[in-house]
Amino acid sequence: MQFTKKTSKDRIFSIWTIIKIIIAIFIIVFGFMLINQINLPAPTKQIEKILPNENFKTIK
Repeated sequence: MQFTKKTSKDRIFSIWTIIKIIIAIFIIVFGFMLINQINLPAPTKQIEKILPNENFKTIK
């Protein structure tokens, strides 16, 4: 009994490769939609920092 190995491909993309790509795209889209549903509160405190003039450099 001899084992033969197929070295040439009949098609560029096999059906399993296309199914894997579709599943990956579905997971990415579903993950994006799930993350989009999370409501994070917007910051209410206004951040203000006064910088002294000595930190600025003039560029000519």
